Amino acid sequence: MVNDDKIMTLEEVAEYLRVKPQTIYTWAQEKKIPAAKLGKEWRFKKSMIDQWFNDRIDEKFKNY
Repeated sequence: MVNDDKIMTLEEVAEYLRVKPQTIYTWAQEKKIPAAKLGKEWRFKKSMIDQWFNDRIDEKFKNY
């Protein structure tokens, strides 16, 4: 599996973005971050998280 296609848990996304797991949980519940709920568990596709993050970088920094 290509690393960008990796499926991540809520805790892995929190660690990757360096925020608290509760923040990721809240964002997922409020549909502020791309996620899929499988049963009681949230899952995230790394490539989608990367794109979501890149879309939020301030325009003045996008050329770095």
